[in-house]
Amino acid sequence: QVQLVESGGGLVQAGGSLRLSCAASGIISSINAMAWYRQAPGKQREFVATITSRNGILYADSVRGRFTISRDNAKNTVYLQMNTLNPEDTAKYYCNAFPQPNWDWGQGTQVTVSS
Repeated sequence: QVQLVESGGGLVQAGGSLRLSCAASGIISSINAMAWYRQAPGKQREFVATITSRNGILYADSVRGRFTISRDNAKNTVYLQMNTLNPEDTAKYYCNAFPQPNWDWGQGTQVTVSS
């Protein structure tokens, strides 16, 4: 079973940037597409961005042009560079497999954007 540890969240003002990291305990380079998801208070968890093992990338409409997903297979790590943050991006961010997030969820990392 893969274990996931997210980090890099924090409190930032609107317009600011953060870089999130997701470290996976197992080998993720072989076939897995990895994705970032987020869940705001009172809302369902939603898809943010995904990257395949061959670096195919897809973004949710709400973050396209502002967020950049990348991966380092040697480090079993997936990143999310978030620029031009706005208060609507406030959520706890998680990583998991894509399209089916069927690994155990990590603890997530909280991103709070103040206006």
